[in-house]
Amino acid sequence: MELVIGTKAWSTWSLRPWLALKRTGAAFTEVEVALRQGDVTSAEIGKISPTKLAPALKDGELVVWDSLAICEYLAEKFPDAKLWPADPAQRAVGRSVAAEMHSGFQALRGECPMALDEAPRDLEISEATQKNVRTIVERWNQLLTRSNGPFLLGDWSIADAFYTPVATRFRTYGIKLADYGDTGPAQAYADRLLATPEFLEWEAAAKS
Repeated sequence: MELVIGTKAWSTWSLRPWLALKRTGAAFTEVEVALRQGDVTSAEIGKISPTKLAPALKDGELVVWDSLAICEYLAEKFPDAKLWPADPAQRAVGRSVAAEMHSGFQALRGECPMALDEAPRDLEISEATQKNVRTIVERWNQLLTRSNGPFLLGDWSIADAFYTPVATRFRTYGIKLADYGDTGPAQAYADRLLATPEFLEWEAAAKS
């Protein structure tokens, strides 16, 4: 398998399926394409992806694009990796929260892009972004209470892959979750995401 990703310091969409693929333990080739290079970036990614956007997974003659589609493909191809829980209700909840991240929180995305190459700093965020943060904190606390942790569905899953870039944003821009209704579980969860071996490997490469 071959996974095309964007610049590791910035590409949240690439980070998500990369984390899931690492969790499978399967061998794969990683192709990192520099983002923000205009037509050059599109041409390089377009060698594999029909959308000319990262990420894209090539498995033999099959090409899968879009981070959520790649993660779902990996969950089906590697059932022993347990990228989704066995319980159908838990899977449905996990897919709901992953889809919520996949399509939502536009203010947070725009105002606080992932920037693993930057030192943490305090940023005064807009009301729209504050609303996004409150919703995320509420959702995290709901699911952590429901599952008893340590991750959103209990064991690590694709849902956690989708929120790992969010945890980096909170850290980079000095967003204190206690200011947005967290009583402890959400911040501890964010810290836990950033301490997984897979993320630490990605982060080290992003900073190298």
